[in-house]
Amino acid sequence: MTADATRTGNEPGTSADDAPTESERDTSSTTVDSVEPTNVARDEAFWAWTVLGVLIVVGLAALTRYLEQNVPAWAEGTAVEDIGAAIEYPVYAILLGLLGNVAVTLLGWRDRIAAAFRTEFFIKTGLVLLGASINLAVIASAAGPAIAQAILLISGVFLFTWWLAGRFGLDDKLRALLASAVSICGVSAAIAAAGAVRARREQLAYTASLVIVFALPSIFVLPWLADVFGLSDAVAGAWIGGNIDTTAAVTAAGALAGEEALQIASIVKVTQNALMGVVAVALTAYFTLRVERRPGAARPGLGELWTRFPKFVLGFIAASVIATWYLDAAGADGKATIAIVNDLRVWFLILAFVSIGLEVRVASLREAGWRPVAVFASATVFNLALALALASLLFRNFSA
Repeated sequence: MTADATRTGNEPGTSADDAPTESERDTSSTTVDSVEPTNVARDEAFWAWTVLGVLIVVGLAALTRYLEQNVPAWAEGTAVEDIGAAIEYPVYAILLGLLGNVAVTLLGWRDRIAAAFRTEFFIKTGLVLLGASINLAVIASAAGPAIAQAILLISGVFLFTWWLAGRFGLDDKLRALLASAVSICGVSAAIAAAGAVRARREQLAYTASLVIVFALPSIFVLPWLADVFGLSDAVAGAWIGGNIDTTAAVTAAGALAGEEALQIASIVKVTQNALMGVVAVALTAYFTLRVERRPGAARPGLGELWTRFPKFVLGFIAASVIATWYLDAAGADGKATIAIVNDLRVWFLILAFVSIGLEVRVASLREAGWRPVAVFASATVFNLALALALASLLFRNFSA
């Protein structure tokens, strides 16, 4: 979308009630569920450019993995050792994607190779594979306090963020992405929400960037604050797991806080991740029945809900159930197989983040302005306070 494009109801800062009809929408605005190029002749030139695009995406993904695996070793023994060890692959992938975006735009290749940016496919495949890392049996073993905290924290933070974003006048779709990202599990939750509400890619890229910017300092700040506050290992772990928005960052922060804190943090985060599908279902129903329902239109039936529902969530749940059963049947030998699945999941998510970086339209991000940042920052502070209160209440007498 160009900088002077007409603002639509999907744009941040506008009311959903003012959204134009489908035929009036700017056709250059793409959603997470509409990534297929249209009206493109499938001739030899098209396929040649697409192959070039695939090579660029895969090459940037390989460079991302190389940096992720080697930067910690390069930084070891230097002043930036902790930072080098804490930076996760989404940071490298999005940055490299943005640099690639600049390069292919200057070369005049961007639109020609756009068919290779298979963001939706990469994202949904990665999230289905993510389900394999969520062992339902592990969650059940620490069920009581972890599930109680997850339900209360997600509900409270989601509703607060949704309300605050509305007060700031943000578009309902961006509100859904921000609320899901802060309350559940960062980028993965934002992706699931984007599929449910059919958000624009620029909105997803904006939200993913905010998650990364806020998650990195949390890795070091939260363990330090836990020590300053004199929190027990269990309370510190529950606080960390309930706040930091990416699983890898939770692991890094939990490790800094101690072994028991790491275990509790991981269980709390996994429990929150498991509720991602529930939130996707709720958002699908809400947007279908309320937000996008035209005045006087018939009430949408189950068929419309099924059409709108992001079906990869079912794959996510199925992968979790199958992995739980497989680990129970195969025992220790099954962990090696799950590790392979997890590694494959990382590759798909890297490809997705690289594609997001390549697809970003800077003008559209600039239009969002400062308000989403203010909402995300305020929601993060609210999350910190509520999670600390819940962790102190539910885990104060917990012993591993």
